[in-house]
Amino acid sequence: MRLTDFWGRLGEVFGSSYARSIAADHSFAELGGRTIDEAIAQGVETITIWRAVVAAYPDRVPSRLR
Repeated sequence: MRLTDFWGRLGEVFGSSYARSIAADHSFAELGGRTIDEAIAQGVETITIWRAVVAAYPDRVPSRLR
């Protein structure tokens, strides 16, 4: 998944402002306790990060974006 696609999906699910907040502030267990921003900076593949988002927010992410 391209980085632009990742940010587009995150924005679609949470809205652009809240998506940025989640990326900076929410630590994901599936990412070893890292935030999205930290994981991206450390080179984690965006599909792995997206799967962590889906796992953390299963009721929020629509099936078409999984």
